[in-house]
Amino acid sequence: MQIFSFSPFGYEGALVAVEVDLRRGIPAVDVVGLADGAVKESRERMRSAIRNSGFPFPVERVLISLSPADLKKEGAGFDLALALAVLWANDHKGDGDCARDVPSEAVLVMGELELSGALRPVKGVNAAATTAAQAGITRCVVSAANGAEAREVRGMRVFAAENLADAYAALSRSDLFTCGGQGERASVPPDAVSVAGVPFPALRADDDMRDVAGQPRLVRALQVAAAGGHNVLAFGPPGCGKTLAMRRFPSLLPLLTVEEAQSVTRVHSVAGLLSPQQPLIRESPFRQPHQTASIEGICGGGVQCRPGEISLAHNGVLFLDEAAEFRTSVLQMLRVPLESGEVSLSRAGRTTTYPARFQLLLATNPCPCGNYGVSGKLCLCSARSVEQYWRKFSGPLLDRVDIRVPVAVPDEQSEEAAYRRSSESLRGEIARAVAAQRTRQGIRNAHLDPQEVARWCRLGKDEQSFLDAAVAANDFSPRAVSGCLKLARTLADMDGSRDIAVAHLKEAIGLRRNEGPFALFGDV
Repeated sequence: MQIFSFSPFGYEGALVAVEVDLRRGIPAVDVVGLADGAVKESRERMRSAIRNSGFPFPVERVLISLSPADLKKEGAGFDLALALAVLWANDHKGDGDCARDVPSEAVLVMGELELSGALRPVKGVNAAATTAAQAGITRCVVSAANGAEAREVRGMRVFAAENLADAYAALSRSDLFTCGGQGERASVPPDAVSVAGVPFPALRADDDMRDVAGQPRLVRALQVAAAGGHNVLAFGPPGCGKTLAMRRFPSLLPLLTVEEAQSVTRVHSVAGLLSPQQPLIRESPFRQPHQTASIEGICGGGVQCRPGEISLAHNGVLFLDEAAEFRTSVLQMLRVPLESGEVSLSRAGRTTTYPARFQLLLATNPCPCGNYGVSGKLCLCSARSVEQYWRKFSGPLLDRVDIRVPVAVPDEQSEEAAYRRSSESLRGEIARAVAAQRTRQGIRNAHLDPQEVARWCRLGKDEQSFLDAAVAANDFSPRAVSGCLKLARTLADMDGSRDIAVAHLKEAIGLRRNEGPFALFGDV
């Protein structure tokens, strides 16, 4: 029997082979292979758990090797693997070297032991099971609390043990293992709502876009953003409703596909944020870090290269409220992940790459005091302070934001003040666009590369002439032109149109054009 455990590091991690040798000598337990303090302490937890579970502990000198030897092993997730390896070696003393068994008998083992022999859950089980399945290991033993998480990995046969005795019994009984990977339909939440064949999460009373009143342009912009995965900047005075609308944005997002959900689940598993009640994350993540967040908190880092907010928002949304209050270095760091969809971290000679294909939502005031351009209020900011306030975003960052929406406090006497639309009514066009994108190219329109833009965003003669005139009038950069084409493609998908029309281009350019408070309120 080959017993493997898992050493978490970054997104990938590594499988660790656990080998045991029993030899004559003074009874003792030695662990070799760059084990940290938590792994070395497992010797005593393992000894007590074995005896309290009714098993005899070997009277020989026990040598436990964790390989590869040059890889540092950390955490309490090795407890169960070490205990099972010792028990197996003790019961098969006359069978030769247990490490020479056929690969088909390999098993992944993860779990933390209590002194009584009961098992505690550990983090990273989804990542471990995925890595093991890729290496051809099809069986795993984990704690009962981690069982559902491991079963979400296709092809993995899982035994969820309550204690050490159950786990050891499973090693020699393949009939106790149950298959995972239940497929798309089985993993859809039972309360999901299907709209035009696209599943959405059930609406909650406190998460409906109906609460946003008097902001038709902002609501329309968020609808388009949800349909195509586009980044959004909303700017306006305090109290205009931009933050409320952004927080209601998740109600417009469809459920993730199984493929999208698997990478999201792995990131959250590595971070230790996966709930036993939600072994596979099907709802798009929505992350809202505080303005005091550091670069490491946003992009990830630490000794074990833990994921940051942009990776936790993978295939979901990163919302920066009061975005101008974030550190300039944090805002500028977003530029590369927004373009590449991943972030690479290097620590102590090791490198890991996390997925980070997130949708960025920014909400900010027009100036430091928030009153610039607001009728009936006095702005105390100088022209220089307003300019410096907006320079924190930088041109290259704003160039990656396809939708810019000016938001004003609605006039109670205007017709717009009574405008409200529920999330349910907005989902129809979103579902039509999402279904078209999944069928046509398999990714959201916002993530199309230049070659895919040229293929899927073709224009007729009239449409090309209109776009050329708009580019010249607005001095758009090549990235801005690409962003307009992606937006127009999304608008055409929402209308169920195969071709991009002039009307789609006109709306797309209008969504793209506003670049700051000066476009809304005029010169300072």
